[in-house]
Amino acid sequence: MSWAGIFTDTYIVGFVLLFFRFGALFLAAPIFSHSNIPMTIKATMAFFFTIVFYSSMPPLQIEINVATIVLAILSELFFGLAIGVILLLAYNVITFAGGQISFMMGFSMASAIDPQSGVSMPIISQFLSLLGLMILLSIDLHHWLLLFIDGSLSNIPLGGFLMEKNLFDYTIQAASNMFLVGFMIAFPIVALTFLQDIIFGMLMKTMPQFNLLVIGFPIKIAVAFMVLIATLTATMLILKTQMQGAFNYLEMFF
Repeated sequence: MSWAGIFTDTYIVGFVLLFFRFGALFLAAPIFSHSNIPMTIKATMAFFFTIVFYSSMPPLQIEINVATIVLAILSELFFGLAIGVILLLAYNVITFAGGQISFMMGFSMASAIDPQSGVSMPIISQFLSLLGLMILLSIDLHHWLLLFIDGSLSNIPLGGFLMEKNLFDYTIQAASNMFLVGFMIAFPIVALTFLQDIIFGMLMKTMPQFNLLVIGFPIKIAVAFMVLIATLTATMLILKTQMQGAFNYLEMFF
């Protein structure tokens, strides 16, 4: 192919649409959407991977006019956002569980800015979120996403993504699953903390001199930390399973 053939309208529009596909992915997907990554770096990464994967781009199947190009750009943005939402719903099971654990431990007021989402969240949620981010890097999720985009070029032509009902149904199911699995992760600590509250209440009735603030809260926090450490491996395995399930759904749907 000559250089003159590369700079035709079809190839230029295809390059722009591929750039928006990668850009939307880096804005929404876990790891790439980290708030500590500057927007200029994300745009540079999107431009770089657009050049890398440009050779595997199939011929453009849309008409070249303003209306279709705008609709195609919106389609690519929705495609990247759909991937990000599905993966984030699977990832947020540990942040939801961390919020429940923090509340039961009395750490709900101890919050910090989460570097992944850029919002304030309890300290236990932030700890689990950062640990989960390391797990995602260890299972090469960032490589999976790049390979997925490469495979999507042959299955979903540029500008050809449509929001179907199955996607909305899965999103609602994934959102409800996030709360269910998150509560399952936090349940050991929630149950033991509730049992401790019952025991402390009985002690205060039988021994009024028992000071709950001085003795009860440190015991509650210590027990919660021990259970958290004991169940940490299982929590990360649950996160890995959730992310793999979400990614398998993406491969089947797209």
